[in-house]
Amino acid sequence: MFDQRVHPSHVTRLGRYPLIIDPIICKKRLTKVLMDGGSDLNILYIDTLDAMCIPRSELCLVSSSFHGVIPRMQAYLLGQIDLPVTFGDRANFCLEVLTFKVVDFLGSYHAILGRPCFANFMAIPNYTYLKLKMPGPNDVITVGSTFSHTYMCDHEHYELATTVINSAKLPRLGESSTLAVLDCNKPTSSTAFRPFEETKAVGIDPTNPTKTVRIKT
Repeated sequence: MFDQRVHPSHVTRLGRYPLIIDPIICKKRLTKVLMDGGSDLNILYIDTLDAMCIPRSELCLVSSSFHGVIPRMQAYLLGQIDLPVTFGDRANFCLEVLTFKVVDFLGSYHAILGRPCFANFMAIPNYTYLKLKMPGPNDVITVGSTFSHTYMCDHEHYELATTVINSAKLPRLGESSTLAVLDCNKPTSSTAFRPFEETKAVGIDPTNPTKTVRIKT
């Protein structure tokens, strides 16, 4: 239940900002973790992994990829790792071990928690109050962020996305497979992104030849 106890004094642009939390992941409190109910992945950036002093040798190699970071590009993983995630405080906390996909490209968050996290913790988000609730051993656990902190995180994400879109190198990603467009001062793995396989247009409306979908050849 969400009631007046978690109601902020002022709600800025209702539903505009993302839900940012600060869980403890492997004994480190991360202050910029995005709760993404639209993703089926828990993502950890390699910079975060290094900052947590976790050796890269602990990664398990995987061959899967995912889409949606850069249009028409696949993102390849460095590997995956199981880490304990804790919400709450000493008097009332909940801990679950989650599997994170580790990626080698720049992000504006420390990590992203998707539907597997929601399911494991039985967590319920509220985007009006920017709060997340879940059952704890002694009482309901409530976590969230301030609107000012969320605004700053959202602004950083916008700036990063704008840099990628406006970069002159973006059209050449399919040829160079490089992530230099994300941070001109920081080289990253050349295998993090690769172009989709060759596709072809298929008509879906005989009366309108401009209506097509693209499928792999």
